[in-house]
Amino acid sequence: MTANELSKIVIDALEELKAFDIQTIDVKKISSITDTMIIASGNSTRQVKALADKTLEAVKEKKIHPLGAEGIQQGDWALIDLGDVIVHIMRPVIREYYQLEKLWSVDSRQISTH
Repeated sequence: MTANELSKIVIDALEELKAFDIQTIDVKKISSITDTMIIASGNSTRQVKALADKTLEAVKEKKIHPLGAEGIQQGDWALIDLGDVIVHIMRPVIREYYQLEKLWSVDSRQISTH
């Protein structure tokens, strides 16, 4: 499965549970650890947990096994490592503080908003 196909599965799962400000960042040229970063927000710790659980469920249905998942129980920032795609789901205040989009974006043309 390509990174684009995997990204679509993740984005569909996030959109289904009303994640907002979903952004996809192509990091192939600046990172050897992954091809794509998906960053999304949830309004509360409960929504962040639900979004992470839904994402995990969606990829497992496609027989994709995450390499790791962190922070889901805390619900402030969930990280799901799918190899070619890394998913960050955060509460807005956490997202604003860490500014991952700014950190990973060398060229703003690499970001797509969903």
